[in-house]
Amino acid sequence: MMQMNEITKISSRDNAKLVTARKVRDGKIDGLIFIEGLRLAEETLRSRLSVIDCFVTPLFGDTARGRELIETLHARNVRISEVADSLFRSVADTANSQGVVLIAERPKAGLAAIEENIKTKGRALVVFLHELNDPSNLGAVFRTAEAAGVAGIIISKGSADVFSPKALRSAMGSNLRLPVWENADLVDVVSWSREHKLLTTAADIGAKIAYTEIDWNLPRLVMFGSEAHGLSREALEMVEEKIVIPMQNGAESLNLAVSAGIILFEAVRQRSNNST
Repeated sequence: MMQMNEITKISSRDNAKLVTARKVRDGKIDGLIFIEGLRLAEETLRSRLSVIDCFVTPLFGDTARGRELIETLHARNVRISEVADSLFRSVADTANSQGVVLIAERPKAGLAAIEENIKTKGRALVVFLHELNDPSNLGAVFRTAEAAGVAGIIISKGSADVFSPKALRSAMGSNLRLPVWENADLVDVVSWSREHKLLTTAADIGAKIAYTEIDWNLPRLVMFGSEAHGLSREALEMVEEKIVIPMQNGAESLNLAVSAGIILFEAVRQRSNNST
């Protein structure tokens, strides 16, 4: 069981640890990420990330899951600080926090892991998000992509931070598990995909072929553009196969995460049928 004397109490808003936590939350310290919420903290402890600091409210350890989390952190020699509710609100990124924040090391670049997954999965799917600006949408795509069994995700330059607090909450830990290649250049990604024999495929409102009409048993790099503008003309000119999601009632577009889910799970459906 945890001992309360193992937890440092913080009573000043200007405490150096809290100042650092706010800077990490706001993306002002390289190499560290801000993780908030019980479930996401639990997911973090199941990953290989190194946790540096933990901040909890006074009543956080009164629940069974809270006690278990604190005991796990103690076992890993993570520094734990108890912060009064009023001070905790100055650190939290959410309006109704669950009373726990972790500061952890940023995951390392995952290109080597993506390439290893391509080798082992055979009919690999890799997702490329080009200039995706909404961190919540980005996180939602990660959750969908993990569920669909993708080999990894590539994020272009000019996109939202995949490990920002909002993206982490939306992904619910998927971006801590899936390998990620960040700040990638479009030309480099297309060249890399051809080197690894991935068919470049893109969702495009102007395409003539429905997403159900192509062969998803082939290894593919699936490209999605920004929520507002889609893929650029430059990107579309590099794509080998363009697909569209047919829509009714005059609808012209879908939420990006919804589009990704529809397309990726068509790949899952075809591959499942092919394996039976």
